Formats: sequence, structure tokens, C-alpha cells
Amino acid sequence: MIICGVELKSNNVIVSIIDTANNDINYIDIKVKKLSLNDDQNQTSIVSFKNQIDNFIQENTIDKIVIKKRAKKGNFAGGVITFKIESIIQLNSHCKVEFVTAQAITKYLKNNDVKFPDGLNKYQEQAYLSTLILL
Repeated sequence: MIICGVELKSNNVIVSIIDTANNDINYIDIKVKKLSLNDDQNQTSIVSFKNQIDNFIQENTIDKIVIKKRAKKGNFAGGVITFKIESIIQLNSHCKVEFVTAQAITKYLKNNDVKFPDGLNKYQEQAYLSTLILL
């Protein structure tokens, strides 16, 4: 199964992909590490971004997307654009979308010795960890 972890920051979708074939976890170092929504108030930009997401999913044969949840209110609440991006990702018809909490990621790190793969950038770590939670 090909799983794509996602962390939403500002107008960016930070991605990390793993392949779980043969009960192994193999990081796939792809060229595209993040996707951006340039203008969230322009319909053409929104449609273009949705097409970009759909193409990314199909080109990488992604079976499941796991999104790190953001707070809906309070000091660490996600911005308006991240909620739009989340909805656009959920509208894809190519794969299943699930969510994990920051608390689940913290608990996973506490209970497991995680070694980050070569080629993974520091800013992709939360997206990568999101892929591991639901295995």
C-alpha cells in the first residue's frame, strides 16, 4: 500500500510517501515535497490546485492519505486556507483520506524508536510520522 502523509502549513501541503509492500516500510523519495495553493480566493487557482492534488495522487499511485489534524480553535488553530486545502484533498476520488492527531504522533514517538530515512527533509518529518501512525 502506498501511503502519503500530509502536514498542512499556511498555503502548503507538505508530503511524505511510504510503501508498505511485503510488511516493510519503505520511504519513497519523490521530487515533489510540497504543493502550494497560491490564491485561495481565485476560482481558477482553486481548480488548478485540485487538479494538481489529483494528478499527484494518480502519478504516485497513492492508496491512502493521512493528514495531521490541526486545532479548530485556540492558539494553535489552523488558518482558513488550511481548512480549504483539507477539503480539496478530501474531495479526491482516487484514495481514502484519514486523520491523525498531534497527540497520536507524540505518543507514537514516545513508544517507538523512529529513524528518519535518508532523503527526508526536516520539514517533512511530521508528514512522515503521520504515515506511520495508522499502520
